[in-house]
Parts: sequence; structure tokens; C-alpha cells
Amino acid sequence: MKANKAGLSEERLGYLRSRTRKKRLVILARAVILVGFFGIWELAAQLKWIDSFIMSCPSRMIETLKNLYSSGDLFTHIGVSCLETVIGFTVGTVAGSLIAVALWLSPTLSRILDPYLVVLNSLPKTALGPIFIVWMGAGSGAIIAMTLAISLIVTVLDVHNGFNATDPEKVKLMRTLGAGKRQILFKLVLPANLTTLVNALKVNVGLSWVGAIMGEFLVSKAGLGYLIVYGSQVFKMDLVMTTVIILAVAAAVMYQGVLLLEKGLKKYMGVSA
Repeated sequence: MKANKAGLSEERLGYLRSRTRKKRLVILARAVILVGFFGIWELAAQLKWIDSFIMSCPSRMIETLKNLYSSGDLFTHIGVSCLETVIGFTVGTVAGSLIAVALWLSPTLSRILDPYLVVLNSLPKTALGPIFIVWMGAGSGAIIAMTLAISLIVTVLDVHNGFNATDPEKVKLMRTLGAGKRQILFKLVLPANLTTLVNALKVNVGLSWVGAIMGEFLVSKAGLGYLIVYGSQVFKMDLVMTTVIILAVAAAVMYQGVLLLEKGLKKYMGVSA
């Protein structure tokens, strides 16, 4: 087995080259799909296969984006929606995780609250929108409350189920060695459920955006949800489609932030995969 100056064998180098090629292929395929989608969309509009007034097209969306930017409203609406989403995402994730910890520490409390959590999770959250508006007023508070209503219970259930699924043999071993519940929680349960916690963050990205946009549909004077509602009311489909694309980009950026956090946590905790 030959090794190069870096101390790597030829087999290892071949594996790394193959892995790099696969990554590049994936990135290229993603770019081709994206460019192809918008290219076909634009071509269909130019050839009159679709009605660009109804379905819009990339060139009209670019023009709409320029108008939003020149009017100074673009970053205002993006900032409002991002702020509401980030607040709801952060509070929902932290509060949901803490509640899950409390339920794990107290099985009796878990059995008491379990049916209520299931019912709240199955309840259509849009039904709570008017209630939040009456309680908190027609402003960002009601929108953030809607975001919390959607993400909080899901976080509690997912994280708590992950805690309960921790290897029971390891839990018994630590108890046999005299470890208390807090020691088991911090030394075993939390490290073992790093993937569960990260997955909860990933799920909450989408749920938080859903909550924020739904809240803005009901009551808002600014934000991406407001632009979508306004555009549909005055039949400006270019504005609606442009806002949807902006929303997709903002959600993707937030999701990438969660992925970076995941890498940082794994590196800090010494998790290789």
C-alpha cells in the first residue's frame, strides 16, 4: 500500500476524489434543475404557452423585484417577516425543549399533560388566529403568538419522544452507578439526542415561517404575507409570485443557518456523523 507525502494511501485519495466528484455533481445537478425550471417557465411565457399575466414569469418577477427595491419597501417587508419568524422560532424551540426536559424529569407530569398536548397538536391553528388578534391586538404580537402555537407543541412532542427513546440499558447502568436524574439528563440523554434536537430545529424553520405568514394573512400592515395578500386582492400575480420566491430564499437561508449550527454542535461535542 503506497502513501503520498500527506501520509494518505492511494485508496484513501481515490475515495476522497470520488467523494469530491459526487459533491460537485450534486451541486451541478441542483443548479441545472433550478436554471432549467426558470428557463422553461420564461420560454413558456414568451411563446404564449401560458398566460404571463396569470402565472407571471421570471422577467416580470425581476421587474417587480426592481420596483420593490427602488421604492424602499423590499427590505422593510423582508425584515418584518424575518424578525417575527426568528422570534417565534427561537422562543418556540427553547420553550419547547425546556418543557420536554420538565416532562422527562417528571413522568407523572408527562402522563397528566400527554392527552392535552395531543389535542393541542391536532387542533387547527388557524382557528386560534382571531383569538390571538383579540387578546394581543392587530400587530406583531398576534403573529408571533401564531408562530408559537404552530411550533411549540410539535417541539415538545418530538423532543420528549426522543428523550424517552434513549437507550434504557444505558439509563439503568447510570442509575446503578448512583447517577441522579439531572446527571443522566446532562451526561446521557441530551448528548444522545443531539440529532433529535437538531431535527426539531430543522422542522421549526418551516413551521415558524408557516406561522408567521399565516399570521400576516390574518392581520398585518407589512411583511411577506401582507404582500401576498395584497397582490392577490388587486390581482398582481407578479407581486405574489415574486414574494413567494423571496419567501423561499429567506427560508432556505434560515435552514442553512441551522445546518451550520448543527456542524458547530457536532464539532463541540465530538460527534463525527
